[in-house]
Amino acid sequence: MNLRELVSALNDFASPALAESWDNVGLLVEPSPPHTVNTLFLTNDLTEEVMEEAVQKKADLVLSYHPPIFAPLKRVTWKTWKERLVVRALENRIGIYSPHTAYDAIPHGVNNWLTKGLGTCTSVPLHPSTAPSSPAEGTHRVEFCADAEHLDAMLSKIKDIPEISCLTTLPVRVEGEEQTRVSLNCSQKALLEVVALLSQNSLFYHKTEILLLQKPLLPHTGMGRLCTLSEPLSLSDTVERIKGHLRLPHVRLALGAGRTLESPVKKVALCAGSGSSVLKGTEADLYLTGEMSHHDVLDAVANGISVILCEHSNTERGFLSELRDALTIHLQNKISIIVSEKDRDPLQMA
Repeated sequence: MNLRELVSALNDFASPALAESWDNVGLLVEPSPPHTVNTLFLTNDLTEEVMEEAVQKKADLVLSYHPPIFAPLKRVTWKTWKERLVVRALENRIGIYSPHTAYDAIPHGVNNWLTKGLGTCTSVPLHPSTAPSSPAEGTHRVEFCADAEHLDAMLSKIKDIPEISCLTTLPVRVEGEEQTRVSLNCSQKALLEVVALLSQNSLFYHKTEILLLQKPLLPHTGMGRLCTLSEPLSLSDTVERIKGHLRLPHVRLALGAGRTLESPVKKVALCAGSGSSVLKGTEADLYLTGEMSHHDVLDAVANGISVILCEHSNTERGFLSELRDALTIHLQNKISIIVSEKDRDPLQMA
């Protein structure tokens, strides 16, 4: 596949618009066009060892779940390992694409895969995603009627207000008189100025309506998951299920206040990777994530919530095999897709 055609298909699989605003997703490194992709290489982290594996396996595009370029690079030299990744990629005509939190949000993504370690359960996003393109602009819509004599003067003043969009006019008949219905979208800040302007001229502008523009929630889409198990499990059985799903010999466990290994687990709040900010404040029997700060663990424990930590990328990496199968179908078997054998969590039990 042509690289740009492939990137478009990957964006269709998980829209970059679903990623968190702080994230760096999409195509990060692009060899000079035209660039054909015969082999797509999947990894959780793009380290130098993994890059050499991609070179050896003649990959044309690396899909790295975590973006290897996050903080801006001021130069591309051989001095730091992230700069060297870019050099090696371009030298070998390998593109780099990262989906990161877009894959966290989608219904068929990383967090959904993580729930499968709990057995039969229902799950909902902890922080639902909203439709990224609806409405296109503004947080509020303001509509009012004006007579022809004062319309031009009002429109001129409105156009001077920053953060006004979708300004339209429509002839209407109000109580037997010809008037104009004005509609506009605006930000919260601009709304205050629009309302002030209308208030100053209330004799000429009436039938004013202010609507809050709320983007619709996307079903089953968003950050984190709150899972309700079909049957309660003991905490010890839950630990074993998670270890089996993630193929880990050990996890770290903090018992919630008043809890034991035999305490029942019915509700599990989870977030792949680093889950503190996503899980915080959620009522559950158990928090499951890769890593949390010491103090956030203490807060959870004090509230009677047990915590399982598996190390950051151990809660993500197993998804790659499921992703390979899903992308094979999505891309209609047009390219070869392989999963890195060198990719691993940097923290090991010693």
